[in-house]
Amino acid sequence: MPTSIDPNTGETLHEYPWFDAQASERCVALAHGAQRSWRTRPLSERAGLLTKLGATIREAREAHAELMTAEMGKPITQALGEIDKCAWLCEYFAEHGPAMLDDQPVETDAERSYVSYQPLGVVVSIMPWNFPWWQALRFAVPALLAGNTVLLKHAPNTTGCGLAIAAALRDAGFPPGCVEPVIVDNDGAAKLIEDPRVAGVTLTGSTRAGRAVGEVAGRSLKKLVLELGGSDPYIVLADADIERAAEICVRARLHNSGQTCVAAKRFIVVDAVAERFEAAILDHLKRAVVGPPRERQTTVGPMARHDLRAELHDQVERSVAAGAKLALGGELPEGPGAFYPVTLLTGVEPGMPAADEELFGPVASLLRVADEERALELANDTPYGLGAAVFTGDLARGEAIARDQLEAGCCFVNAQVKSDPRLPFGGVKASGIGRELGRAGLMEWVNIKTVWVENPNT
Repeated sequence: MPTSIDPNTGETLHEYPWFDAQASERCVALAHGAQRSWRTRPLSERAGLLTKLGATIREAREAHAELMTAEMGKPITQALGEIDKCAWLCEYFAEHGPAMLDDQPVETDAERSYVSYQPLGVVVSIMPWNFPWWQALRFAVPALLAGNTVLLKHAPNTTGCGLAIAAALRDAGFPPGCVEPVIVDNDGAAKLIEDPRVAGVTLTGSTRAGRAVGEVAGRSLKKLVLELGGSDPYIVLADADIERAAEICVRARLHNSGQTCVAAKRFIVVDAVAERFEAAILDHLKRAVVGPPRERQTTVGPMARHDLRAELHDQVERSVAAGAKLALGGELPEGPGAFYPVTLLTGVEPGMPAADEELFGPVASLLRVADEERALELANDTPYGLGAAVFTGDLARGEAIARDQLEAGCCFVNAQVKSDPRLPFGGVKASGIGRELGRAGLMEWVNIKTVWVENPNT
């Protein structure tokens, strides 16, 4: 059964029973019935409820952040930041989303023709544990604004956060069924996707999970959006501001204790500045404060589960066996928590797990290359394509690299890759299908309908 375990102490917090077939059916029926009335509510009313949701979330931010920290170990200051970002998301789409859904007139030989944006229906949302509020709401907020309803299957270890999200919607005045939690296993999720009352599915998770969900959605001919893993390259060129690049790269590697799809996974540095950059990142990595996630000074907490820590340590050990060097960390600590030390692997080469696989935790990989051409080749030599960054003093060159040469969905110059409600977020290759956030994310969950009107008397 789904169990919430505090990764800081190993203490069991709560056990939740799986839904049986009857409980799942009640949720689907409730979401389906709610959607038929929800879609008819004025867009201004739906937007107004999103504004109320933002306020409701802010009012209980401490409690929501504490639950997040308890269930998956996020440092409390970062948990509070996640809650604040969710409130901003609600407010942004409440203010700007309605205009994105306006009918778009198109001049044709019809009396009148236009594109209208109508909701699809009920959407199954399969969400991960690492950003348990943000990743659930970054899909749900625009989907709800468009007139859809949501069946939320959260990660088993953050079931409490999923229930808290649904409760926040109720407190804000959303009708029952707008976001309905479903506590089901993978087979139960597949049955939800196959249900004829369900219009689509979105998943944030691993590439393996994406393939499994995509297979079910394909057989059922359901709309699909996938936000999957990444092995984001951060390229440091010879003319970069090394101190600034090192500070940003380390922050991007260690955020959420390294457990984020768009973390800086591979530092690809040209030889001319490699020694300076290595010294700078070592300095910043050593400043990280690893400790209990409820302490405000902590910057790196425990990993979310012990099995995830074991998998990460295996990747580190296999990389060292293949020739990588441990410049920092790399040894399992004693104690009850799922902590892993801040770690730097140098001498990393293609073919090693630290170069080829996604390392989901506080482990940085440093790859030295001869020049910019080789840096770009290595950056793109990956099955993933979620985020990428380049650091250079030549802004025009950096922008050209980001725009035209990096194979990723989110490319940043002299900055940390991040998601923002105003911009689309998603990847290419094995990092996903479709987009979230921005107008593009809103358009994923509408029927883009052509309307053509002719006057029979002309």
